Amino acid sequence: MTTLPPCPKCNSEYSYQDGAQLVCPECGHEWVPGEADAGDEAKVIKDAVGNVLADGDTVTVIKDLKVKGSSLVVKVGTKVRNIRLVDGDHDIDCKIDGIGQMGLKSEFVKKA
Repeated sequence: MTTLPPCPKCNSEYSYQDGAQLVCPECGHEWVPGEADAGDEAKVIKDAVGNVLADGDTVTVIKDLKVKGSSLVVKVGTKVRNIRLVDGDHDIDCKIDGIGQMGLKSEFVKKA
C-alpha cells in the first residue's frame, strides 16, 4: 500500500487519490502531488484604486455604507485605522469609532 502525503492545508493524514489529484475529506482541498500549490502564496488584497493593503494600514471609506441590521451609516471619508486583513467575503476587519467592530470589503476603501 502506498503512503499518501498529508493535506497541505489542514495536515490531515486521511487524504485519498482521485484520478491524478489527491483530495482531503476533512477540508475538501484538492491538489496535484508534486506541483507547487498556488494557494500557498499570500493573497494580495488591493483597495479600490489598486494600492496593496497590509495589516495595520489606515484606510478611508469611499462610499456611504449601510450597516446591516442597523440604521447606522458609515459616511464617505471615514478614516479607519489599524485594519486587519482576513479571508472571506469581507476581507478587512476593523473597529470604527461610534459603530464598533465591522467587516469591510476592500473595494469600498482606499489607502490613506
